[in-house]
Parts: sequence; structure tokens; C-alpha cells
Amino acid sequence: MNKKKLRDEIKQQLASMSRPIYEQESFEIAARLYALPDWQNANMIAVTVSADFEVDTWQIIRSAWLAGKRVCVPKCYPGTKEMRFYQLNKFSDLETVYAGLYEPILQEKRYVNPKDIELMIVPGLLFNREGFRIGFGGGYYDRFLASYIGQTISLAFSIQIHPCIPVDHYDIPVQKIVTHQETIIC
Repeated sequence: MNKKKLRDEIKQQLASMSRPIYEQESFEIAARLYALPDWQNANMIAVTVSADFEVDTWQIIRSAWLAGKRVCVPKCYPGTKEMRFYQLNKFSDLETVYAGLYEPILQEKRYVNPKDIELMIVPGLLFNREGFRIGFGGGYYDRFLASYIGQTISLAFSIQIHPCIPVDHYDIPVQKIVTHQETIIC
């Protein structure tokens, strides 16, 4: 099955998840994440601001702030397919961009050097147990991860774990996947 068909299928499944199940599983995934040494030891955490059907990262950003951690979020540059991270100090530093996604309002003083990011929470739609993922199709994360040296974790609902996803030579696996039921070491 090709990536586009897999993307479309999982988006439909995620969109049909009931709000109570979504909230409960997002909460359990976050709790499992907070128990990991990767989270506890990281001072600078990179995370995307979740869309409605993704594991809720708004609560994760709040928890990071409460724990005194610094948070940075990505800004994508479609012309070059580059992604840069900027420190997020408050939600009002976000703006809506294409497809209703939230990105940081640009201020160069908040640019974060990739080598300062200790933990990157990598988004995706589908994952296999080896850590390979199907993202949203832009290739931003695979390009960024090619030279990133910190820890990588993805957060996923159990329906997003799929045994057969196509893997290309440029795909870069994450080190761990956290679901509400388990932490998968890839």
C-alpha cells in the first residue's frame, strides 16, 4: 500500500476517535513520556504544536513550562524544505499558517541552534516498531533528523502502530515511540 493511501486511512481513523478516548489516551501517553529519563533530563525540548487529530502536545508544552524546561517549535520554509526551531515562551507567540497549523511568530532572538535541542518529539501519522514513520509528506523531519544528534521520541495512539509501512532510503527512524499502552524502544 502506498504512503498516500495509508495517510488518508489513518487520518480518517484518527478523526473518528471519540473525544473522551482521545483525551484519555493523550493523557496516558503524556504521563508515560514524563516518566522517561529522556524527558526528565532534557532542558530544551522540540515539539510541534498538535493538530486536532494528533496526540495532544499543548498539554505537553504546558507541563514542560511548569517543570522549568524550555520549549521550541518548528517553522517550516516550503521554498527550501528547511525547518528551523524557535523558543516558545507563551502560546500567544504562535500564528496560524497553511492548513490551520500553528508555527512560531518569527523573532530571530528566539532561534534555537539544533545542537541545543536535547529531546525532539517527532510527529507522524503511522509508525512501525523499528521507529520508521510516515509523516505528513513534506520530508521536513527526515531532512532535519539527518544531522540531529539528540534524543528522538514519537507519540502515537495505538492505532498508529502499523507493521507494514514503506521505508525509503532517506527515512530516519526515531529512537522510541510512546503509546498509551507501552514505550517501544526502536
